[in-house]
Amino acid sequence: MGFSEANYVEEWSWGLAKKDEIEIMLAKPNEHTPYENPFFTGSLYINTNDVDGWWNKLKDTEYIYYPIENCEYGMREFAIEDCNGYILQFGQDLLPE
Repeated sequence: MGFSEANYVEEWSWGLAKKDEIEIMLAKPNEHTPYENPFFTGSLYINTNDVDGWWNKLKDTEYIYYPIENCEYGMREFAIEDCNGYILQFGQDLLPE
């Protein structure tokens, strides 16, 4: 997706990925949370103003979870599955603001 490592502190198990004006912080749970393996339930939903552009960049990969579609709840969206099995959904509002 074009992100690059912006900061990484191995001893804290903490990192930052950046692309344009977007920054995503990634970290293992803190010391108060038992941790054996990565875990997550649900999906990450990414709102964008160019869902078709993202679709064109990613549509030919093996990661497609579901293809782009206009949904009855007013979003145009698609989803990919990342290398850990997490679902990343990309959506754009179809309704005028």
